[in-house]
Amino acid sequence: MHWNLGGYLPYEIEVAAAFDIDRRKVGKDVSEAIFSLPNCTTVFCPDIPPAGTNVKLGRVLDGCSDHLANYPEECRFLPVDGDGATKEEIVVALKDSGAEILLNYMPVGSEQAARFYAECALEAGCAFINNMPVFIASDPEWAKRFEESKLPIIGDDIKSQLGATIVHRMLADLFRKRGVKLERTYQLNTGGNTDFLNMLNRERLASKKESKTEAVQSILENRLESGNIHVGPSDYVSWQKDNKVCFLRMEGKLFGDVPMNLELRLSVEDSPNSAGVVIDAIRCCKLALDRGKGGVLHPPSAYFMKHPPEQYPDTEAYRMTEEFIAGKL
Repeated sequence: MHWNLGGYLPYEIEVAAAFDIDRRKVGKDVSEAIFSLPNCTTVFCPDIPPAGTNVKLGRVLDGCSDHLANYPEECRFLPVDGDGATKEEIVVALKDSGAEILLNYMPVGSEQAARFYAECALEAGCAFINNMPVFIASDPEWAKRFEESKLPIIGDDIKSQLGATIVHRMLADLFRKRGVKLERTYQLNTGGNTDFLNMLNRERLASKKESKTEAVQSILENRLESGNIHVGPSDYVSWQKDNKVCFLRMEGKLFGDVPMNLELRLSVEDSPNSAGVVIDAIRCCKLALDRGKGGVLHPPSAYFMKHPPEQYPDTEAYRMTEEFIAGKL
């Protein structure tokens, strides 16, 4: 969303280390592993030069749901045998690589694995960007640990550049500002990548639904009762691949209690829609490291994430983030 962010440009970001549990990726250069199954996004840059960084074995924990075994190999993870690397091995790899910032893109529901990598970041002296809905930055105890270690953290659960959550929030804010009483709303999402396949296990969805629902509720003047709002992944459609389709409906009352409703269909390529935002988050973390600032970076978290420690309307979060980048906040 920014080309020049505080003097840092996108192409100055280097992949210093990478971790995965899929046997089709471990041991390959990142430039090759990125095209390995089950990755299925639209290829917009086919000729990536070697990164000089091989994917190392990560820790399995709860990163791979058991139900995935029932689906074809091209759609799911093929985890290595055993538990994977130890925390000591990962911390050493991070330190040896010179990595400054660790990004967590674990599958939804990977509660143990997300906290495991947050621990690795703390021990290795890396800033942390939590792109998935396990509440770390928004957990006061974790936030305090990163602050005491003088390490920046941005989280939790990345918003897409222009995705279902940001559109839903902006429309909810529009309803409020125009005096329309919102009475009911839903956001139904379908997709065909491994993320949506993983989320067919509804037991892994609690934090995801909370994150996405709170992102909308926090904008409303009067919170909706739980029976009048439904926000979350709905189904896996294999042929959609990385294409994510959102069906959004909002029902409300205009002047005189006259009913109205709005329906919207949004189609986006899921992975690059998130990547453009995390490139900004990386550079905000770098600015914080340069300034010696540790702990939660509240303005970028509010602007880039669905479940930050402090929620703000997006226009306010945008203004605060611009001030943070400029060194004024």
